[in-house]
Amino acid sequence: MARKKKTVDLDRDQAIAPSLELKTRKRLVVVSGTTHPDLAKAVCASIGTQLAPTEHRVFASGEIYVRPEVSVRGCDVFVIQSFADMVNKSIMELLLTLDALKRASAKRITVVLPYFPYSRQDKKGRGREPISARLIADLLGTAGADRIMSVDLHAAQIQGFFDGPVDHLFAKPVLLEHFESTLSQADREKLTIVSPDMGRVRVADSWSDSLGAPLAIIHKRRDPKVANQVTVNEIVGQVEGRVCLLVDDMIDTGGTIVKAAQALKANGAERVIVAATHAVFSHPAAERLQDAAIDEVVVTDTIPLAEDQRFPALTILPIAPLLARAIQEVFEDGSVTSMFDGAA
Repeated sequence: MARKKKTVDLDRDQAIAPSLELKTRKRLVVVSGTTHPDLAKAVCASIGTQLAPTEHRVFASGEIYVRPEVSVRGCDVFVIQSFADMVNKSIMELLLTLDALKRASAKRITVVLPYFPYSRQDKKGRGREPISARLIADLLGTAGADRIMSVDLHAAQIQGFFDGPVDHLFAKPVLLEHFESTLSQADREKLTIVSPDMGRVRVADSWSDSLGAPLAIIHKRRDPKVANQVTVNEIVGQVEGRVCLLVDDMIDTGGTIVKAAQALKANGAERVIVAATHAVFSHPAAERLQDAAIDEVVVTDTIPLAEDQRFPALTILPIAPLLARAIQEVFEDGSVTSMFDGAA
């Protein structure tokens, strides 16, 4: 007996079968390392979210253990890690955090580095030297970072060391707002922007345009075989009777800035104000920056400062609102460049 063929009514079957509709929504999670938790909390407060709880432990052998205590599956995760005195420990902690998030199925991981570690080692100055900034970028990518966000990179070419997107933020708007509100009209009329070396001329020139002030440049020499020692040769520009604003990306031991300030005062500068993004403040920076040649030091809090690193002439500006806005732009697929009017 011939088997009767079964006909299939596709329209009818589709009508009977339950429909499967997948609705996804983006979830933002902020994770912090142990180096600068106050900054991470301030960023979360600006965004309107809470910091994700994370377990951090250090074993007796010195090994580090990191575990996020909430699910991050399918989340857009931002890991905030700064670097203070124990840079290498903080790097290892960050790498382990990224590995944990990657293995926990985070959808996208953005590393927020207010200060990029090893950024001064961005090229070979002599034979057989490492390019350490490139190595850091490679390590971050291997550990699971999809994107990097940092403030005032020591050299712009560091952006090319990472294979994914790099958001280069600028602290200039934060610092500029401070000086626009605190400098008197008399000071503004006598203001001169000073670059502490040839490498900062482009940044100083941008400040000069923003404040409508003339530019001066300090020519210095550094012995490549001796770290943190600088010799000031000459000053290009008029500084006599002027209020000099020294702008730099970072202050480490303070040797460069102090010698620059002393040279400016020796050439007749009325006041010397120092503005920098990253207060690395390695010993003995706090003592040096209290030199009589420096009237005020203004920095941001990209790096945490201990009480013994602070002094009366120091002003610390919050960087959290800038980071928070950049994180929101990335999370909402907006434009980070628009934060700076399309320019540095």
